[in-house]
Amino acid sequence: EGVKLALKVLSDYYDSDAAHNAAEGAGSSIIGLLEVAESDLEKELAEVIATEEMAAADYEKETKENAIDKATKEQDVKYKAKEADELDAAVAEATADKTGVQAELDPVLKYLATLEDRCIAKAETYEEKKAKRESEIAGLKEALSILDGQSVFLQRKVRRIIGKPLV
Repeated sequence: EGVKLALKVLSDYYDSDAAHNAAEGAGSSIIGLLEVAESDLEKELAEVIATEEMAAADYEKETKENAIDKATKEQDVKYKAKEADELDAAVAEATADKTGVQAELDPVLKYLATLEDRCIAKAETYEEKKAKRESEIAGLKEALSILDGQSVFLQRKVRRIIGKPLV
């Protein structure tokens, strides 16, 4: 704006008075220099304005993307917090269920152990079998010796004839 105003003032000054015709070459070079400066400034201004508008558009775009990201992440946090609460509740319920089932299972396992002790045959060791056989053999030998020594009590056949006394 200042350069345009200076160009107008100089052009009016040199055009209005004929006395200045002698300095017209110097004036036109100054005016030419100012016109070049004005065109350079206008070009720079246009570039700066375009750059600024692009930066403002990028800023707006980035701001909207950030707002969308923020809203998305806030929703994710809400859903994850809700899911975590639900999982905590499920864990608490499962723990309570496990405790109850374990309380029922312990007596059943204890009773099963007593039934197994009573009902399942346990293999005898070699020493137990040997001792049992030896005691059985000893018992049979003792019975044999008793029977051999008491042969007096053996019954004999008695013949009776009806009506006759026993002899």
